[in-house]
Amino acid sequence: MYKSLRKFLFRMNAEQAHTLTINGLQIMQNTPSVSKFLQKKYTVIDNRLKSTVCGLTFPNPVGLAAGFDKHANVYPGLAAFGFGFVEVGTLTPRPQVGNPKPRLFRLVEDEAVINRMGFNNHGLEEAKNSFQTLKRPNIPIGINLGKNKDTPNEQASSDYRQGLMSLYDYADYFVLNVSSPNTEGLRDLQHVDALQKLLTSVLSTRDELLKETSSYRPVLLKIAPDLTLEQMNDIVHTAIKSGIDGIIATNTTISRENLHPSPYMQETGGLSGRPLSQKSTDFIRHIYQITAGNIPIIGVGGIFTGTDAYEKICAGANLIQVYTGMIYEGPTIAHQINTELVSILEKKGVHSLNEIVGSKAVDN
Repeated sequence: MYKSLRKFLFRMNAEQAHTLTINGLQIMQNTPSVSKFLQKKYTVIDNRLKSTVCGLTFPNPVGLAAGFDKHANVYPGLAAFGFGFVEVGTLTPRPQVGNPKPRLFRLVEDEAVINRMGFNNHGLEEAKNSFQTLKRPNIPIGINLGKNKDTPNEQASSDYRQGLMSLYDYADYFVLNVSSPNTEGLRDLQHVDALQKLLTSVLSTRDELLKETSSYRPVLLKIAPDLTLEQMNDIVHTAIKSGIDGIIATNTTISRENLHPSPYMQETGGLSGRPLSQKSTDFIRHIYQITAGNIPIIGVGGIFTGTDAYEKICAGANLIQVYTGMIYEGPTIAHQINTELVSILEKKGVHSLNEIVGSKAVDN
């Protein structure tokens, strides 16, 4: 069914297709009978897929990455398609329109996407209104935080802290996005001194909120795939020393290696999808090695199938996220991946995902 729909959507400008999809999800989630039907049809229930990560219970390991539900207004609809968790955002304190259009491009032969959206979102207040209004699904919801484009890096921590304070009651976990290539200078926050300052400030705010609310919200750091191993080592060690709860590996890449010829291949922005798969898996494996598996990892990048997910988990990921895979495979991708994962676990006699996390985290 989605193959036919995809032909229609792919005739449209990519951002127009995205907007149409969001509108459809809003209609669907406002029709309880439809949401209930979809949830029953597409949720894979199997104890082998369940896990506890950062103190949170995930019914399955397949999450939707930030970037799809930018304004936090369709996460209940997305949850109905069987995702184990959904991450909304990236959200900034003030609304911003993002970068000029066009800013989203499909590389169909590569099953990839280039985006330079630039944190377009409606801001914290509208997101808060959504959280207060929409029915909360029974899965963890993450909130991905960024800084406004015109906020100097020296003041960036105030934007992330504001996001944390405004939405603390509505998230199960938070993600600090310092690795998007589409906000000028943002990746400079990954430099060790700047990162340590940022994390110290944000995590101390989280600890204050913990005292006020008696509720602990894990904070994770999302890193770029365009780092050297030395830079990655420094970032991970700095993050752990600061008290980070987990790492998301990885964001989109600015690399354009091994792409098929395409009119869009040299567009600026972050590349996601199949071409990122091996690079993100290598990063996951390396992070698992240098941390000895002592910090949770969420693996992102080029995941389309249960086999892709299995490889990420064996490399060291506790959970995985999809985004571009859903564009090419459709909204039932979580069901497809989970069904394939159960089959793989069955064949290998594995009783829990925990048994295979990091089981192949060795250098090739």
